[in-house]
Amino acid sequence: MRTEAPPLMPIFRSQTQGHLLSLLLTNPAHEYTLTELATELTIPKQTAQTEVQRLVDAGILRDRRQGRNRLISANPDHPAIGPLTQLTLITFGPREVIAEEFSTIPGTERVLIFGSWAARYAGQPGPPPADIDVLVIGDTTKMAIFDAADRAHRRLGIEVNPERCTPQQWADPDWTLLKEIKTRPYLTVYERHTP
Repeated sequence: MRTEAPPLMPIFRSQTQGHLLSLLLTNPAHEYTLTELATELTIPKQTAQTEVQRLVDAGILRDRRQGRNRLISANPDHPAIGPLTQLTLITFGPREVIAEEFSTIPGTERVLIFGSWAARYAGQPGPPPADIDVLVIGDTTKMAIFDAADRAHRRLGIEVNPERCTPQQWADPDWTLLKEIKTRPYLTVYERHTP
């Protein structure tokens, strides 16, 4: 099956490759099994294995065996790892960074990315996003979401515009922002699961 180059950064061979690099390069000290990578990226294990092997062969990733497990991580010794990490951070990194920064806010139930970044991520062509629009659903404070936006901005180097709403607003089909978001691509990057 032929995959399309992602509109976020068409130099990557596929959206899957971009996601894989983003996950591994933004967490360089973490080692993942192939099963963990497949689960995290919601792809078949065989696809994860193929993509990983390609990047291990290129020296961008490294692997080692621990018992029956194959552990995969970024290769910090590769000469292109710094620029490649920066490139994946600004293209595919917002998914992880926004989730990390906003999910820790007390009262957060769900975090979405919408707007031009979400449209490019979903495959819609267009110019590079100038900012990242984020919606935090839950009982949160304005100060907390702006602090998270500032932290994400510092990490990503791109403006982060946060909005917030209550679960009741999100459930209201007449709420103006909900109507706007639902007509375009959006990406849920965090959802609190209650036991």
